[in-house]
Parts: sequence; structure tokens; C-alpha cells
Amino acid sequence: MTEQKLLLFDIDGTLLTSGGAGERALRFGFRDRFGIDDDLSRVEIAGRTDSGIVRRMLAAHALLETPENITAFFDAYLHHLALEIPRTPGHLLPGILPLLTALQPRTDIVLALLTGNLARGAEIKLRHYGIWHYFDFGAYADDHHDRDQLGHFAKTRALARRGIDFPPERIFVLGDTPHDISCARAIGARAIAIATGKFTRAELAAHSPAFLFDDLGDLPSVLAAIG
Repeated sequence: MTEQKLLLFDIDGTLLTSGGAGERALRFGFRDRFGIDDDLSRVEIAGRTDSGIVRRMLAAHALLETPENITAFFDAYLHHLALEIPRTPGHLLPGILPLLTALQPRTDIVLALLTGNLARGAEIKLRHYGIWHYFDFGAYADDHHDRDQLGHFAKTRALARRGIDFPPERIFVLGDTPHDISCARAIGARAIAIATGKFTRAELAAHSPAFLFDDLGDLPSVLAAIG
């Protein structure tokens, strides 16, 4: 029997671009909850978790990092995200649909998410773009604000859902930022970096991913990397 592999996909900049809907939802949610229009200029977004982003936004305005503040913000953010996604021009990134279509039937592949999105935010985005059903489970910003910790949650869910304790050499993390490479390294997994987000190929190469692609449009090469 062929040994199964776990593929963990980032969302924004890897699977799709939402055309700025997520950033606007963050701003509108923060404005609704705290009456402050934060332009996000002081907060790194790419590759960070939603739970980490809100902590940085609160700190930037000397607001308390309480469970009540964080929960209220998330409720407002998700409300606006559900409104912004359908009215914002966005799209799946090159090669995503052919890749998922090729991988889904394979009995040796488990498709899952490892994303800085909240679980509900991930569902809103992926349902809108028609690919939510490809993924069996995920690790999300609800689990931890530190992206490097999310791989452990993904492994635990894989064991619970599939009964497999995936060894590091059979786990791939696909993402578009150095933070995706870092979180792969945190669990000993192999990083597949894709230069479809805000980081250039050279910037990603500096972090030594196992594989590096301009995008996922070259299906044979991507499938060869996965094996």
C-alpha cells in the first residue's frame, strides 16, 4: 500500500486572491468594534494569522487584548468578510483548480488547510470560489495566533480524522510567504513555496524551501515535487 502524504495549503496568495476583501473586512470590523479606522499600515498582513493581526492592531492603539475585545472584533470582521467577498473582484490563482482536481481522487493524498484565516473566514472564501469541498480539515487562526504552532494542530486533526500520524517527510506545506516556510520547518515538513503573493521568488528562495514555483500552473512539475 502506498504511504499517504498530507498536503497543507495556505489560502490567501496561494489558493486565491480576494482582491482586498479580507483587508477591508479587517478595517471595517475594527471600526465597528472600536470606532477607529486603522489603515493597516503598521500591521504585517501577509502570512500572519487573523488572531495575531488583531493583537497587533489592538496594541497599536493601546487597546486591551481581552477575550471580549478579540471575540467582538472577530464577529464584526466575519460579518464584513461575508459582505465583501461576493462584491470584490478576486480569483483562484494559476493552476489551483487543475491541481486540486488531479489530487483529490488520489488515495495516497490527504488535502487539508493550514491558514492564518479563522475557520469561518476560510469557509467563506473557499465556498465563494468553489473549492471548500476539496479539503478534509484544517488548522486555523482560531487554534493559535502563532502560525508556527498550526502544523501541530494539523497533525493532530489528521490523526483524529484519518488515523495517521504523518511523519514530517510525508507532510508538505504550500504557501506564498516566508511564514509558510517557517511553519513547515517548525514541524519538519517540506515547504513548497509559490511566488503568487507579495513576496518575490528571490525573497522566498532566501528562506530555502524544499521546492519553489512561480505559480502552480505547471501541473507535471508540481505533481513531481509532491511525488
